[in-house]
Amino acid sequence: MRSLKSLLALAAVLAGFTARAEPASLAQSAPAPTARVQSLKVTILSTMLADGNELGEWGFAALVEADGHRILFDTGAHPDVALKNAQTLGLDLSTVPLVVLSHHHADHVGGLLTLRQSVLARAPAALSQVHVADGIFYPRTTFNPGIEDNPVRLLRPEFERTGGRFIVHDHPVQLYPGIWLTGPIPRRYPERNWSGSGRMQTPAGWVEDTIPDDQAMVFDTTQGLVVLFGCGHAGIINTLDYARTVIRPARIHAIIGGVHLFAASDATLDWTAQKLAAFGVDNFLGAHCTGIEPVYRFRTALGLDRQHAVVAAVGASFDLSDGIHPRNIAR
Repeated sequence: MRSLKSLLALAAVLAGFTARAEPASLAQSAPAPTARVQSLKVTILSTMLADGNELGEWGFAALVEADGHRILFDTGAHPDVALKNAQTLGLDLSTVPLVVLSHHHADHVGGLLTLRQSVLARAPAALSQVHVADGIFYPRTTFNPGIEDNPVRLLRPEFERTGGRFIVHDHPVQLYPGIWLTGPIPRRYPERNWSGSGRMQTPAGWVEDTIPDDQAMVFDTTQGLVVLFGCGHAGIINTLDYARTVIRPARIHAIIGGVHLFAASDATLDWTAQKLAAFGVDNFLGAHCTGIEPVYRFRTALGLDRQHAVVAAVGASFDLSDGIHPRNIAR
């Protein structure tokens, strides 16, 4: 006979609840922090630059394949762009159980429902667990006070009706050995990578929306840390500093994704480059809101070449075994 605890857990899953992960996280116990990722490939599914038959958009999504685990990181802006690009690239998402959302903005969560619905009939468990950071469900408003402006809150009921569920993290956690989520990131350095126009309702009341739910994925490899960003609203340096504190103070083997520096001043780019150089960076695949100029500035400042620092295109990838594959337009 099943225990009362197991029956209650099953009922909660069927109801499509919002889980709050305990320190061990997920059903499995947390592996030792010394676990290392042996194989890793990250493929860009949504960003602005595209060639071939793929579609570009102001958004971000990437497919992670690490040690046999497949994870979708963000879902793009338009409902069907990440899905169409995955199909064009020959990537089957029906064997991807987990989704990670870097934060609540529409250009990172817009494809979630379409992607979930695309796999539901043939693979009900695919894209069903969505890992998010604490604060993502705060009510938000931008230009129209009183009008809900948080797309994750708006799509949540329909997503949960599909049998999907959200798992909220308020601290760093290992999803699998060596594969980490930062959860909310402390703002040690004064990086201000958000618009300032948004407001959010916290337990303390309505305050400026500083995107406290911003999080990143970190892969602990023998070559160093590989860090996957959505927008880096918490700041690229804050994020890397936190990852090196929580996991280990290793060299940064690769930075992938958006770090929201497209409009940064020369002074900010110089400061950021100086901090990055202190960490040591081997590869930079800058996508989405990173901007084109910052990629080239960092290439020079970090002493990298065009094989190790490029603007990401849809279909571009980073492989732990042989580095960046940039596609033709960014080669």
